[in-house]
Amino acid sequence: MTNAPSTAPGFLRLLNAKATKRSKIAYLGALAFGAQQIQQYRLGNGLKVLMLEDHRAPIVSYNTWFRVGSRHEREGKTGLAHLFEHLMFNETKNLGAGRFDKLLERAGAETNAATWNDWTFYYENVPADQLPLVIKLEAERMANLVLRKGPVGSEKEVVANERRYRVEDDVSGAVAEVLWAEAFKVHPYHHPTIGWMADILNFTPADCRAFYKTWYAPNNATLVIVGDVDPAKVLRAIQRAYGGLSAARLPSLDPQTEPDQDGERVLRLEKPTPTDKVALGYKAPGLDHPDHAALTLLSEALLGSRASRFFHALVTEREVASDVSGWASTFRDPGLWEISATATPGQTAEALLGAIDQLVDTLAATPINADERERSLAKQELLLLRGLDTVGGRAEQIGFFDAVLDDPAGAFTRLERLRAVTVADLDRVARRYLVRGARTVVLVKADRGLEGAEAA
Repeated sequence: MTNAPSTAPGFLRLLNAKATKRSKIAYLGALAFGAQQIQQYRLGNGLKVLMLEDHRAPIVSYNTWFRVGSRHEREGKTGLAHLFEHLMFNETKNLGAGRFDKLLERAGAETNAATWNDWTFYYENVPADQLPLVIKLEAERMANLVLRKGPVGSEKEVVANERRYRVEDDVSGAVAEVLWAEAFKVHPYHHPTIGWMADILNFTPADCRAFYKTWYAPNNATLVIVGDVDPAKVLRAIQRAYGGLSAARLPSLDPQTEPDQDGERVLRLEKPTPTDKVALGYKAPGLDHPDHAALTLLSEALLGSRASRFFHALVTEREVASDVSGWASTFRDPGLWEISATATPGQTAEALLGAIDQLVDTLAATPINADERERSLAKQELLLLRGLDTVGGRAEQIGFFDAVLDDPAGAFTRLERLRAVTVADLDRVARRYLVRGARTVVLVKADRGLEGAEAA
């Protein structure tokens, strides 16, 4: 995407006339976003602001993206990024417990948050006339969160119960966790975003205060504002609310590189599940790699729908699986292309793995054809463009691609890359990445009473 002319708006001169060093606003230029433009700004304290005007409805989506996720955690302190997704809705210096949510509810706002490997973000979708309130509230919790023993302990128990429900009492969640932990020995993608249970239970208020002071700073945050806004008024409100905040000294954001895998890794689990399961993880490139778009279309062609090649062969035709699915991770660093399948009654995990391997082997003789490529591209285009339908969807896409790829307009860059993928590219990435010597396999044996794991 190309930048539009970068002449600073005239109102910045007035906004900066009496600004401090921290609150002075610099204009970073305009960035094409389809038929629209993202205006880019940065405060002197490092806070980045991305703004896209859309006056079709009196609604605004306000996102705060922090460049911190589970990849920034160290062993023994896993799950802190996710815990903060909960803590940030609690008491602040100037707002009592529950007051934040009540004020937003009264304003008619829709609000939530999410955390993953590379980022954490918070959002409000709100009537346009309530935006000043949102700005004040978000600045308040970025600077003045209270982390006392009682609230921290309460949220730790909430997260521990979430882990029990989503991982320890859920076979699919437990298998995915084991797959990533075995596939990555050095890189922090090894540990789950929700954290290991022992770490969750052992967090102290001091741990939380250190994490907050380190990562929840204006120079580690990006505000994404999409909707019915007056840029001068919004920037004035941001300048007043955030301009007094200090930048933090950020740690290095580059984790250790995962060494090349030198052979297939196989784990066997026994889980209380009615039928056997199989989970595969092939090493896959990061989202910005030139091969990622092709790998995404290959995954769609093989696993993305009932019409996909693997689903038709394993579920419809041979009836050895009741379902099969997969995806290529969309992370900053190299991750996994996952394939998951559930065996039909009477079928073993080993037999199901053999059937999958046969299908992989046939790709050399019968690669993805033009019709399969077109269907896969149409599906991925639909998913991407549907995500841009609403102001909230556009704000999330802008924030996500800015956080992961440093490219706020990355959704359209992604679309261009998907459209450029050829059938030859699909054949090439299948040969390059579907390599048994660089994959991890989890074979799940059905057992209603026994839970355990042993390396093959």
